[in-house]
Amino acid sequence: MVENDYFPPWFSVAPMMDWTDNHYRTLARLMSKHAWLYTEMLAAETIVYQKGNLDRFLAFSPDQHPIVLQIGGSNLENLAKATELADAYGYDEINLNCGCPSPKVAGRGCFGARLMLEPKFVAEAVSVIAANTNVPVSVKCRIGVDDHDSYNELCDFIYKVSSQSPARHFIIHSRKALLNGLSPAENRSIPPLKYEYFYGLLRDFPDLTFTINGGITGIDEINAALKTGAHGVMVGRAAYHNPWHLLGNVDSAIYGVPSIGLTRRQVIEKYQVYGDSVLLQYGLRPTVRDIVKPLLGFFHGEPGNGLWKRKADSAFHTCTTIKSFLEETLVAIPDSVLDSSFAKAPLGREDIFANIGSLMPPPYRTRDEDAV
Repeated sequence: MVENDYFPPWFSVAPMMDWTDNHYRTLARLMSKHAWLYTEMLAAETIVYQKGNLDRFLAFSPDQHPIVLQIGGSNLENLAKATELADAYGYDEINLNCGCPSPKVAGRGCFGARLMLEPKFVAEAVSVIAANTNVPVSVKCRIGVDDHDSYNELCDFIYKVSSQSPARHFIIHSRKALLNGLSPAENRSIPPLKYEYFYGLLRDFPDLTFTINGGITGIDEINAALKTGAHGVMVGRAAYHNPWHLLGNVDSAIYGVPSIGLTRRQVIEKYQVYGDSVLLQYGLRPTVRDIVKPLLGFFHGEPGNGLWKRKADSAFHTCTTIKSFLEETLVAIPDSVLDSSFAKAPLGREDIFANIGSLMPPPYRTRDEDAV
């Protein structure tokens, strides 16, 4: 266990815009006690300018620990102010986004993945964040940006940031980002995965902690990455689209402790109580649709899932509470599904990293070493 009796982040759910909000994290915690949860990325400017409305963006229930706040930004003063404001909420870690390829972020916003081209600024940003909080500060990045995609350039970034700031934990999305010509969705699938870069970092920076991200979707693959040396594994969309089979197995299969042991029906009953307690909490939001959204993958692959979603589409227009929504729609799901507890996760690719040692790039040499 680490400080506050949390296990290390052997498994974490990636920060995803419009997805890993308070509602999703509440649902996720009903299925896994030990997974590390990340917020959506919050721009530092949003936190600073919403100073009088911070609960809407930063508040979370104590049950959500361990939880990491991801911040994005390119203004040191705003990063400092945002961290100071957020620190009062008690997050377990703060993560600086250096990996988002969205044009709104990397283009007009001039942060996200574009920051990988400015390691000196990233080191300054991490230092500023760390100066305004007592919790660790980590960095999430890609393996490269546009044509700056060699292994040595990635190592230069890690070396400069880690040697000039307190950053000791890097979450590596094992694809490069293409800032021009690809959408964020295409940037998650078109650039090829290069896991050999990640495992090269483990070899060349033994004093740092690295979490692997990108293309890993199942429990077997997570365990394979950990057995091959990864300090942690971060999963994104698979944890959102199929939460029951993934999150429901994390505690037992990754952390080696008993699972929470609830049935689907019990999880939904608890989530319904939460949902109705926060419905329209901030005037017109959150709506029934906002709160139900994380449930849309809850019956992935199960009998009745298609009918349930069709009923949900209709119920969004008529139901005014989460309770009435569930009463109207859950008739589509058989009792055998609702009353089932966590089953063993489907088999995945256990050999995904089997030959990684033969693919790794040559060891990194700093520019200082090359000069000598």
